[in-house]
Amino acid sequence: MRPSGRKLDEMRAVSIEPNVTKHAEGSCLIRCGDTHVLCTASVEDRPPSFLKGTGLGWVTAEYGMLPRATNTRNRREAAAGKQSGRTQEIQRLIGRSLRAGVDRVALGERQITVDCDVIQADGGTRCASITGGWVALRLAVNKLIKAGDVISDPLVDHVAAVSCGIYAGQPVLDLDYAEDSEAGTDGNFIMTGRGRLIEVQMSAEGSTFSRDEMNKLLDHAEAGINALVAAQATAL
Repeated sequence: MRPSGRKLDEMRAVSIEPNVTKHAEGSCLIRCGDTHVLCTASVEDRPPSFLKGTGLGWVTAEYGMLPRATNTRNRREAAAGKQSGRTQEIQRLIGRSLRAGVDRVALGERQITVDCDVIQADGGTRCASITGGWVALRLAVNKLIKAGDVISDPLVDHVAAVSCGIYAGQPVLDLDYAEDSEAGTDGNFIMTGRGRLIEVQMSAEGSTFSRDEMNKLLDHAEAGINALVAAQATAL
């Protein structure tokens, strides 16, 4: 039934390759099927101005898509002179999702910026960015711990994200573009490794959904998050 031939609860193939760039404190290339995202984490030894003197650290994110990440070329946002509303919404989601897994007191007064650049898009780019972004963040924090710059580990749990939706009347896990573009209901689920919910984005994209369908999507999402956390652990 699914265009890819996958089962309703089957994820796309996931791989996470760590340490793919020379200069960033943490980096990885995450592949979720044909969606590929380069994630890097950069450490600054000072917090943003609104946190100066508070003893708290900060994790933020930026997101972008290369012009030919999709089947037709998109104009660079820099050429347009401003970011799209979609880009701003996604990078805020990535930032607040990653912060949910951080003890900002333990991080100390510093900022870590996670950059997520979509090389190739086939659905679920924000979810791949969050999942890969956490790995890049983990690697950067490991360097801080090894250098003795932080005393205790500021990362309290894994953070990962997966999409689910109602496609052709059935709840399915990990939508690719062919499904996402036709889904009656679309949802993104961000969770910790222990199964705690960070954020759920669900909307009817042409047909409403029931409470029972929402529960089935959540069940799919939990299974997907478990698989992604296992992939994160393997990469590390």
